[in-house]
Amino acid sequence: MNLSRRNLITSAAIGMLAPRVSPALAQSIPGVEVVDAIVFDLPVEPDTIHPANAYSDIEWSIVHSIFDALIGFDADGALRPIAAERFEVIDDTTWEVALRPGLTFHDTAPVTAEAIARGFDLVSGSESQVRDIFGIVEHIEIVDELTARIHVSAPSPWLPAQMAQWHVLLPESFDPNVPIGSGPYIFDQWARGEQIAVHRYSGYQPSAAKGSPIANIVSWRFVPEATTRASDVISGASDIATFMPLDSAGALRDAGLQVNHTAVSGSWFVRIATDTPPFDDVRVRTALNLALDLDAFPSALIHEGSTRLASIQPGPGSLGFDPDLAPFAYDPEQAQRLLEETGITDLSCRLEITTDAYVPVCEAMIAQWAEVGVNVELVVSDKATFNAGWMDPSAPELRMASWSPLFDPSTLLGFVWSSGGFLSRYANADVDEFLSSASTEMDEVARAETYRQVANLLHDDAAAVFLWNLVNVSGVSEKAAAWSPRADQWVLPLTR
Repeated sequence: MNLSRRNLITSAAIGMLAPRVSPALAQSIPGVEVVDAIVFDLPVEPDTIHPANAYSDIEWSIVHSIFDALIGFDADGALRPIAAERFEVIDDTTWEVALRPGLTFHDTAPVTAEAIARGFDLVSGSESQVRDIFGIVEHIEIVDELTARIHVSAPSPWLPAQMAQWHVLLPESFDPNVPIGSGPYIFDQWARGEQIAVHRYSGYQPSAAKGSPIANIVSWRFVPEATTRASDVISGASDIATFMPLDSAGALRDAGLQVNHTAVSGSWFVRIATDTPPFDDVRVRTALNLALDLDAFPSALIHEGSTRLASIQPGPGSLGFDPDLAPFAYDPEQAQRLLEETGITDLSCRLEITTDAYVPVCEAMIAQWAEVGVNVELVVSDKATFNAGWMDPSAPELRMASWSPLFDPSTLLGFVWSSGGFLSRYANADVDEFLSSASTEMDEVARAETYRQVANLLHDDAAAVFLWNLVNVSGVSEKAAAWSPRADQWVLPLTR
């Protein structure tokens, strides 16, 4: 998560994602040219590559290069089988999974139904912050060598989405220092502070949902400075520069590189602490939205492909997105009138961001708020401080954040906008009622309608300042042109 939420996963067993897993796509991906070596430049080093303890896009990128999940999100955000040949609902508390035949681990041991059980055991037996979420799983019934049934204690339509991130197939022994999986690449080395290296597993069976390997040897280097990542890919020292700032796109393009502006299933927003005056007044929160002329922000500040948001869902690929819900209009006069109604003539507050947030964007917003009498001090914190402050009553009242992926928004909604949520300083009884209903609703269409209503409630209640969808910029050399950037921001060395 290019936002600080990703290290803040909790064990709240709330509704996470709807549904039905769509049928498998064609498994083979013909015509993929595998090059000798590809080098990625990443902005940060992962904290871990333990499957149960990965909480960020970059960590998931490494984990899912080495391991395979039963299911995953395809390019359109639909859940589809990966290692599974079949994943289907038997009843409200049972899924049956059949593995694709012939799968093997990197040590050539066959992948059997026991690997499914071991994957759940890894999460439940670890210190993972999602351990209690997976506590809904009562037991794994081994039907035959390739088939298992997942029995849960209550209807859990959100579980498949969580499995796509945290449940992987495991061999009989698991060593986090020398991980063996069944994924497209075999772990070679983690040179701390420098890079992680892997090589292609020749026995891997690609799935169209996940993708096919693009290189025999892959390394992810840790290069914090964006200017250095740009220089690397321009000079040929690397092949793909990831998570690039907007102002780097011109130089990358001028150097003849492919520049991707990838729309991410994620959103920017300003979280408002509604448990403290005067932000407990919807008129004040509405005024914060009306005071911003976000459509007029210059292209130097906003990514190509960015779209104004009316609520938390970033677009049609996000469950519950309402195309008829319009963003707040720019109306500074109305903003001032609303503030005057509350008796506020001079409001001062603070806006907290992380060091990797877009300071110029925040400064432009602060200037527009000042025009209606809202004086905002910008507080730039490191990620640890930012993460620790979500529930701190002494922390700044406003915080700029982003969250992805949002193919389904229920994790974010439960954490940030449910009463008592792990990161919440907001309460709305109607929102709580809808979220509770969605957590056990097995019908995907009904769940989508529930989240559409939540989106409208959050908009009408001005529960946040909703900004834009996320866009990820990457610079890609001709050698790596087959690489597929993803809407979940995982940096997998695959094409699909």
